[in-house]
Amino acid sequence: MHLLLSLRPRQWTKNVFVFAGLVFSGKLRDPAAVASATLALGVFCLLSGVVYLINDVRDRHADRLHPGKSGRPIASGAVTPAQALVLAAVLTVVALGGALWISVQFAAVAATYVALLSIYSLSLKHVVILDALTLAMGFVIRAWAGAVAIPVPMSHWLLLLMLLGALFLALSKRRAELVQLADDARHHRRILAEYSPYLLDQMISVVTASTLLAYILYTIDDRTVAKFGGEQLVWTVPFPLYGIFRYLYLVHQREGGGNPSEILVTDKPLLLCVALWGLTVIALIYWRGPSGALLQ
Repeated sequence: MHLLLSLRPRQWTKNVFVFAGLVFSGKLRDPAAVASATLALGVFCLLSGVVYLINDVRDRHADRLHPGKSGRPIASGAVTPAQALVLAAVLTVVALGGALWISVQFAAVAATYVALLSIYSLSLKHVVILDALTLAMGFVIRAWAGAVAIPVPMSHWLLLLMLLGALFLALSKRRAELVQLADDARHHRRILAEYSPYLLDQMISVVTASTLLAYILYTIDDRTVAKFGGEQLVWTVPFPLYGIFRYLYLVHQREGGGNPSEILVTDKPLLLCVALWGLTVIALIYWRGPSGALLQ
């Protein structure tokens, strides 16, 4: 049980970004594409578990001093560093084996993901700005991998949106940690000494505006309109508007944001917003009108 918990399965919701290519390519009703995307999701769940194991082994001493992280299996001693690293090696072999089953190209992207995030755990997490950008790139690689697994070309707009959206979450997480830990912040996470709430607020403001503008431009872009047969996706703009503003409200007024995955599954208004956005997007892309033509 402790070994399973050390993989942080509650964080695996982040890997749903693998399905972005499946949904926006119009292949959601293609059984073969759904099967490949689902296997890709499983591969990334295993690989993200590997990254968490490496990260927790690296940070085990600091985590023991953290009020929330001290209970993690590796920090608490329930799982030894040796056990964690052996498990990480086994899962890496299994995951990359599954990735090769899909395609060599997908395996290459998956290997890039685990390599980049491992480097993040070992060094980049201590480099100001690059720490947040690396986390954001992890989400971009997830979406890219999902497209390669099907395979379909991935929209540059969607990759940009993944980068900006993930950067928004990463910066918000840094701000929440900085505020919650207060004077002890730099002792628990060294990189927090390089940030201040004011600096992070400025960065978040830039990324927030960029994310919303990029999403709006994507929905009305000529290529998007041609692909989906109209500008219907622009009707979904209120959902990201509300979702981002709700998240900012939780960060600033409720002192949340330290764990984006936790907020997503526990904050009912935000969860409802994401669910309605997803259902609306699927309905607009896949709904057949009276003429029987597929609106895509």
